[in-house]
Amino acid sequence: MTATEYRVAHLVERLAEGHPATLGIRVETRGETVLVSGTVPSAECRDDILGIVHETLPGVPVHGDLVVADTTAPDHAEELP
Repeated sequence: MTATEYRVAHLVERLAEGHPATLGIRVETRGETVLVSGTVPSAECRDDILGIVHETLPGVPVHGDLVVADTTAPDHAEELP
């Protein structure tokens, strides 16, 4: 296991200890780059997670693919054909 893989394992543990929204986050190594993907409830949560990633993996290239779920109520009723 490489040093980056150990650091990624530490990151996954750190994320699991945090907010429940981080439970669906996937962290994978792709060569020298780390891919962080998943769905989060808010832009603030996304920014917090990416902050933790960059703090835990300084100097490691990170590709963040975190989607913010739209949790607002619909503004109109759905019309079925």
